[in-house]
Amino acid sequence: MSNIGIFVGSVYGNAQNVAEDVQSMLAAKGLDSKLYKDPSVADFQAASSVIVISSTTGQGDIPPNLEFFIEDLRQQFPLMANKPFAVAGLGDSSYGETYCGAGRQIFDLLSELQGKPVADLLEVDACETLEPEVEVVKWLQELVSEFN
Repeated sequence: MSNIGIFVGSVYGNAQNVAEDVQSMLAAKGLDSKLYKDPSVADFQAASSVIVISSTTGQGDIPPNLEFFIEDLRQQFPLMANKPFAVAGLGDSSYGETYCGAGRQIFDLLSELQGKPVADLLEVDACETLEPEVEVVKWLQELVSEFN
């Protein structure tokens, strides 16, 4: 049985709202998932597949609620052994080079951990969309079969 881990990095709650909508969509499709706002490496290892939805803060930085988790992953380096993953990065393209920086860092790290990306990083631009949850849910609906 699949146990999809939804790891959310949020500063002001927008990414968390998106993650909650994703969790509802997965439940409607009969898939079990758990949303993590303050995850551990053990949570990460227990998930049969991984979805990360993260905003970007500062100069392309990971939100504070995921900082220690991401650092733990970098230090402990728990190999994913081809575990499926998808990353949606929320950002604002007016920030230039740091746009979706957190999503890019996370996607690269999960690739280094030998996870299997089911799609390229989804970059959601706040300058182009007022409802990132619609874009992310639609994107993941098309990928849901990859998480079984």
